[in-house]
Amino acid sequence: MPLELTVLLGSRRMTIGELLELGEGSIVELDRAADGPVDLLAGGAVVAHGEIVAVEEHFGIRITDVRAQS
Repeated sequence: MPLELTVLLGSRRMTIGELLELGEGSIVELDRAADGPVDLLAGGAVVAHGEIVAVEEHFGIRITDVRAQS
């Protein structure tokens, strides 16, 4: 059964006005450090944490911690 995985780099809360001001070249600062862990989600739930790695010409995630399933 296929399952879509999502890697969450971070998030940012902003107003609609701030969103409308975004344009090409804009930078949106996220709530995590550049060298901090990222979350791996399956079905919208965090299942693991990891770090971003380069795999040839693509991004990948090296798993550093797997969350216990309840």
